[in-house]
Amino acid sequence: MTFYFTALFISFSSQANTAVSPLANNTAEYAVERYSNDMIDSLAELVTFNTVAIDGVKSTDNPVHIAFKAALKRQAEQLGLDYSDHGYVVIIGLGNSKERLGVITHGDIQPVDKSKWQKSPFELDKTSEPGKLIARGTEDDKGPISTALYAMKAIQDKGIKLNKRIELYVYMAEESDWGPLEEFIKHNSLPQTNITIDAEYPVVTAEKGWGLLKFAFEKKSIKEKTPYISNFKGGFFASQIPEDAKMVIKNATNDVVRTLRAVAQLDTEVDYKFDINSTELTITARGKSAHSSKPQEGINAITHLAKIAHVDGIKWPNNGAGSLVNFINANIGLGLEGKLFGNIAYSDDFMGPMTVSPTVIKQQEKSIDVHINIRRPRGKSKEQLLREVNAAFNQWQQEHQVAATQLEHYVGNPFIQDNAPQTQTLLDVFSHFTGIKDAKPIAIGGGTNSRLFPTAVSFGPSMPGKAYSGHSEHEFITVEQFKLNLKMYTAAFIELAK
Repeated sequence: MTFYFTALFISFSSQANTAVSPLANNTAEYAVERYSNDMIDSLAELVTFNTVAIDGVKSTDNPVHIAFKAALKRQAEQLGLDYSDHGYVVIIGLGNSKERLGVITHGDIQPVDKSKWQKSPFELDKTSEPGKLIARGTEDDKGPISTALYAMKAIQDKGIKLNKRIELYVYMAEESDWGPLEEFIKHNSLPQTNITIDAEYPVVTAEKGWGLLKFAFEKKSIKEKTPYISNFKGGFFASQIPEDAKMVIKNATNDVVRTLRAVAQLDTEVDYKFDINSTELTITARGKSAHSSKPQEGINAITHLAKIAHVDGIKWPNNGAGSLVNFINANIGLGLEGKLFGNIAYSDDFMGPMTVSPTVIKQQEKSIDVHINIRRPRGKSKEQLLREVNAAFNQWQQEHQVAATQLEHYVGNPFIQDNAPQTQTLLDVFSHFTGIKDAKPIAIGGGTNSRLFPTAVSFGPSMPGKAYSGHSEHEFITVEQFKLNLKMYTAAFIELAK
């Protein structure tokens, strides 16, 4: 899931909203009282499966995905819910009505760096930080799966007559490939009403478009004895603000080392380490990972490390790594919106600004490549944006005589959902259980499967104003939020399906 919070107008009140029916309220309270521990146990099993995509292996051939679905089937059937496996898509259902309510989730996850976790990211850590449930997938998106299962179970327990069948969709390639889901949709009828539980509250009605800009800087040998950047690397995957970066400087003089140390000491957001071996200087930077749709919640190690090398009096040769560092400093800097990059920056009143974040540096045989993740709102066509990117890069390249090329860029489209009749019902449920009155729909940084389902909007699981931990190296959900989600999902399912 990919998002960036942009706008929310709320006021707080201790008075609960009365728009939620007593039936929905009472069943929600019952769900938490009866099933909170079972829901945590369900999540504890689901996070043990490393369901990251494997390059070149279909989900249907991935043994971990197969095992995960088997566990999901076992859990569903133990709860008395029906289960059907459609390959990349699993559907878990309650009820037999022709009208249907779709609840959209995903079972795959993003990669992890195990060295950054206090315990295994595939073990539900309930003790390292009391009150938090820590593991990959707890917030994105295995936690919501477990919550939906027990919301459905509570509704079943109470024998509530539903006018709509509830169907929980679990897609197994949301983080890597939407093609199989699009193919599934072509050949299967979908529910008439849909909500995605893969974003944040109160209700998401707009998503930015996901994009990736790629630039390659030609590697060149340096014969002179002047200082030069021989290597620069950082980042883990495209949708994560990079926590780590490393720069190697050859022929580093005492003056260069002293100058860079002094600049690094001024940057209190990043932990820098200097390692000197003869005249080779290695600088590592530790920032803070975050979901790249919310770059303001992370500290980008790539841009910060490049920034400390941007020192008056030091000119880095354009040898590949040096070109990349020069490019980042000239066109991106520490900003999040691309305001230095020609005319590409723009914003929408509701969806907010486009964000521009270098997230991965790739080492190739003849080049060093940078991948820049963008999240773009409505207001500018893809064609215009690409023209502006091309113009800005070409102008910089010509001015600095850099051997570099633009690789194939990908620019996705923003999504607006302005015709979802369930929106007010979801806002009422949110207000009722949080005490937050006058909640309004919001926009996020793009990328849930909502845009593929009829009149779908997103509803949780993350609270507004709270840092989102999905895609980070410290993913968690609090026990308190987990229980609140169970209340809200139980009530929402009832109000939308009864």
